[in-house]
Amino acid sequence: MTSPEPTLPEPTSAQPAAPGSIRRKRPARQQFASTILLLEAFLVLFATLVAYGLANAGSGPLPPSAVWVAGGVLMLVLVVLSRLPGRPGGYVAGSVVQVVVLAMGFVVPMMFVVGGVFVVLWVVSLRLGGRIDRERAEWDAAHPGQVSG
Repeated sequence: MTSPEPTLPEPTSAQPAAPGSIRRKRPARQQFASTILLLEAFLVLFATLVAYGLANAGSGPLPPSAVWVAGGVLMLVLVVLSRLPGRPGGYVAGSVVQVVVLAMGFVVPMMFVVGGVFVVLWVVSLRLGGRIDRERAEWDAAHPGQVSG
């Protein structure tokens, strides 16, 4: 007795229609910037928790409700901006919000250091991502019809 042959699944919309079809990569600069902004949203969450603890202990400059409102708004802005790099004004808005994240150091002093690290990461992501995108474009121009790795 032989086992039945395995059947191949029917192609779905998630699978490419043709074996030779190629999906264009997202620009590296856009990916890097989006990642940094999303990571900063988590950073702001943890900084908000610290600021809330300081406010409850009576040593924070803001009342607990103001801490949660400010932290929540900043987290929401960072999450929304993480989807906007590559659109007009997306990188500028991301750069502006870096100043706000750094200014959180007035509420949680350690944020001057950690926020500074993220500002450096932001600048590096923009510069390095731009360089990778230029090199991809040069490679694509020199090798038409081939897929860049």
